[in-house]
Amino acid sequence: MGYRIAQFTLAGALVLGAAAVAQARPTQEVPTLWHGGTILTMDGETPRTVQAVVTRGGKIVFTGTQKQARRVAGRNAQTRNLKGATLLPGFIDAHSHFALALQAAGGIDLSDPANGEVRNIPTLLTAVKRAAEQRGIAKGDWVVVWGYDQENLDEARHITRAEIDAVLPDHKVALLHVSFHGLIANSAALAAAGLKDGAPVPEGGVMTSGPDGKLTGLLFERAMYPVAGLMPRPDQQGMLAAIEAAQLRYAREGYTQMQEGASQPNDIAFFTSPAAKQRLKLDLAMLPVFTGLDPLLADKTVQFGTWQGRVKLQGIKFILDGSPQARTAYFTRDYARGAPDGSHPWHGQPVTSEAEFLTTARKAHQRGWQLFVHANGDAAIDMAIKTFDTLGITAAGNRRPVVIHSQFMRPDQIPQYKRIGVGPAYFSNHTYYWGDVHRTNFPDEVVGYISPLKASKQAGLIPSNHTDYPVTRLDTRMMLWTAMARTSKTGVVSGADQRIGAYEALQALTTGPAWQAFEENRRGRIKPGLLADFVVLEKNPLTTPVTGIRDIKVLETVKEGQTVWKAE
Repeated sequence: MGYRIAQFTLAGALVLGAAAVAQARPTQEVPTLWHGGTILTMDGETPRTVQAVVTRGGKIVFTGTQKQARRVAGRNAQTRNLKGATLLPGFIDAHSHFALALQAAGGIDLSDPANGEVRNIPTLLTAVKRAAEQRGIAKGDWVVVWGYDQENLDEARHITRAEIDAVLPDHKVALLHVSFHGLIANSAALAAAGLKDGAPVPEGGVMTSGPDGKLTGLLFERAMYPVAGLMPRPDQQGMLAAIEAAQLRYAREGYTQMQEGASQPNDIAFFTSPAAKQRLKLDLAMLPVFTGLDPLLADKTVQFGTWQGRVKLQGIKFILDGSPQARTAYFTRDYARGAPDGSHPWHGQPVTSEAEFLTTARKAHQRGWQLFVHANGDAAIDMAIKTFDTLGITAAGNRRPVVIHSQFMRPDQIPQYKRIGVGPAYFSNHTYYWGDVHRTNFPDEVVGYISPLKASKQAGLIPSNHTDYPVTRLDTRMMLWTAMARTSKTGVVSGADQRIGAYEALQALTTGPAWQAFEENRRGRIKPGLLADFVVLEKNPLTTPVTGIRDIKVLETVKEGQTVWKAE
């Protein structure tokens, strides 16, 4: 996902400074001794287990034999018998959009079974109209629909403004594409945004018109901003009320650190407020979007890379291209199916120009802030590599730029990542959700190199894996499976040679994202001195057949020695 659906305003508070009120960390003075199951430390390139772990004060103080652990823990220690379950370091979210988890309740989710089966355009329109009526959305108000994907419709095409107008002419309607790189708007929404027929397509945007010259309602990348900026979002009280449920989605998947991967100024102001920080039970790393960079640079109290309570500004997020499933990612080759409007030839385009990227990235780099770059297509990845080289970034400098998605890499780009010290944040779920779609645009050898975790590991890179939630659902075992199986919805394997084993897949959820966020000495392993952040799984992924990986249950999530979620 690139630019989030939000109000793109730079007004409001931006700072995370010394005056921020830090939430007190939970303390656990009485030691706790964990034993009685498989304890997989993730400490090293090969699997290592220990019999027992002792925690105290939110940190790990001992790992080793059960006999030694009992001596360290003492007679008054709490004892936690795993009863054959598997204890792992808490999972680290390498890339998602936590703020959207707080906003999702305000829209109509097409994946919600309550909306009925959406298999074609008529059933989609029926579901949206019925949901709007049930919610009592008044005429003139917004109807926001989540999870729209034309590839899941029998017609395999985008719905049009006219089709939406036919059922909801008096509401402002926006269907958010599943990639969150675009939307379909009806006439009322277009009018509210001041978008008229014949309007020029903005640079870095996709906006289509029909044979009659009228806008079809399809707005992708920078063309979507006028509509996106008007869409309603919860007020502060609504956001505060949603934090608990949003965190629960992450905790029940075993996450102990979350990410807000495209933070707008209002997100920063909200999550760094005392009221929001008091409600956070999990750690939250934020990536401010580069469009708000100058105000951040101007405020000398802003701190990056330092935890303030449970919140940290991690680095600056740049967006170079769009989404491959939306056909807006930037490639060196053409899409077989052409542009979103079906026109040919089309290989996508940059969302941000090379000159703009270099100028803004240099400002952040000179300030010492970490660079996070969204790049899906190989041409966008070329842009990232070129800019890193221009800035003089090398592995020896330990700046650790992260290229988010790095989706359609070429083999020759792997050694360049190694030379620069890039941490690729991969998205293996694409092989399942859109592998079949990608094969309609690109040859097998291109699709087979999606998220090349195996090649990256062999080259000595430190990759991570993510869901890009809400683009795909929060499901850590699904992520393990897609990295190991690389199998599509129809059972076709994309790149069997890029499959990895369970241990490597677990590294992409623990040690990989920890390293990419300069957190390797705080989390990601079960080792004395690190945070007592754990996930308890029903079964050991290392001994579970690939076909059973998705069925492994999360039993408990522990943050700094305190249980934050437990299965009933």
